Amino acid sequence: MIGALRGGASHATRITIGMTLLVMAVIGGCWALLSLRDAAPAVAMSVIVMGGSAVTLGFALAPLIVGAADPLDPRRFVLLGMPVRSLAFMLVVAGFISIPIAALTTLAVSAGTVWSAFGAGAMPVITGTVLGLLTCVLLARVCMSLASTFLNERRSRELSGLFVLAVVVVVVPVGVFLASLEWGGAVPTQLAEAVDALALTPLGAPWAYAGLVAEGSANATRSLLISLASIVALGAIWLWLVHRALTTTERPAANRERAGLGWFAVAPGTPGGAIAARSLLYWFRDRRYVANILIIPLAAAVTMVPPLVAGMPLEYVVLIPVPFAALFLGWLPHNDLAYDSTALWMHVSGGIRGFSDRLGRLVPILLIGVPLLALAIPLAVSQHGRWAMLPALTGVCVALFFSALGFSSISSVIAPYAVSRPGESAFQQPQRTGPSGVFAQALVFTAAVVVSAPALWFTWLALTEDIDQAMSALWAGVIAGGAVFAIGIALGSIVFERRGDRLMEFAEST
Repeated sequence: MIGALRGGASHATRITIGMTLLVMAVIGGCWALLSLRDAAPAVAMSVIVMGGSAVTLGFALAPLIVGAADPLDPRRFVLLGMPVRSLAFMLVVAGFISIPIAALTTLAVSAGTVWSAFGAGAMPVITGTVLGLLTCVLLARVCMSLASTFLNERRSRELSGLFVLAVVVVVVPVGVFLASLEWGGAVPTQLAEAVDALALTPLGAPWAYAGLVAEGSANATRSLLISLASIVALGAIWLWLVHRALTTTERPAANRERAGLGWFAVAPGTPGGAIAARSLLYWFRDRRYVANILIIPLAAAVTMVPPLVAGMPLEYVVLIPVPFAALFLGWLPHNDLAYDSTALWMHVSGGIRGFSDRLGRLVPILLIGVPLLALAIPLAVSQHGRWAMLPALTGVCVALFFSALGFSSISSVIAPYAVSRPGESAFQQPQRTGPSGVFAQALVFTAAVVVSAPALWFTWLALTEDIDQAMSALWAGVIAGGAVFAIGIALGSIVFERRGDRLMEFAEST
């Protein structure tokens, strides 16, 4: 730990600032936890269980996201000839001697003080604290070993970005939901149910154990058993990883050439993975794709103007832009083959299966659309004011987005039309000899709306008459969107394989 300060002045400064911020965060966290002694037991349970679950999850995700070298990697001890069990045990013990665990121990002791104030005995408090710390240490050991063993050759900025994106997709909607709840001095019902569920999971069980004992809850025994079972499972996995590290030969360094290939290093080594990686490069670097993506928020926001001018209440109008954005996002790939220009010959001449082409090309828009909608839907519902509408709006967006993707997979191989060439302005459109482009665009839009009509109808009923129809809208949207998405990829794959020569002729002539 002292060696972490070695290096240049800038490195030492960054480490010092980070340590200072960590100490300040721990002090603030301890003060906040100790203040719960005067709060209601339900409030203390909610804060400690949710906070402990988040910290435990962080110990699992941090090694995968950061990718820092592990100084206690079992492979560093191969030459010492230590027994597997002894080495595994000592590395776990050494895992307790770290700054993150020291900070967590301080917070855990503060939480234990709160449970003691509510009547929990010394034994449940100590047991819960030890189980929580041991769970975090084992998770960190296991995830560090997995990251160094399986992700070392494929880690890149793109892979870390995907982890961060996944966390944001989960955290932001949850944060919006919690911020919208009306506490009124008590724990809302929705939050209490979430805490009860977390208390019976490996993430929250050790932190909830002492509190459940203080409440006299029958779930205390379950929480203890879940914590013990989780530790046993993690211990078995850790033992296997140490054995594998000591008995497996390192892969040759020649295989690590993939490390600098960007998205190609992240994507699977399959035809579909290669197409997805190439499509991701296009979507994030080609100005034509970027322009289409940037227009969507503006177009969705404009849809609010006519209803507001007509006098529609604002709480209804705020629900309109997100479904339009979902429809536009699903519509974007309706002519993706035309943007390939002459690069399309690689797919056709290489004998790529239609399924690999169709699905690989949809990966970029899925990586863009799903997180964007996951953030926009709860924000729109929070502005609307009725969280019961969340399933309905989700169902409508799923139906529009995935059905439009399904129809786009068919449209792009049946009726492609000329677009601006690579390097040209996204707003410079070439002359077309026929109306096929207009028909293709209108068909994808219309068909997606028609397929989504049941979800739209149930959403309208939930908005105006019976809120229970919100779940009907959700299921109608999921079924319609999923079915059209699967059918669209299947039909598009067949057409792609049968019209390969015509698609090459189209690409060469435009």
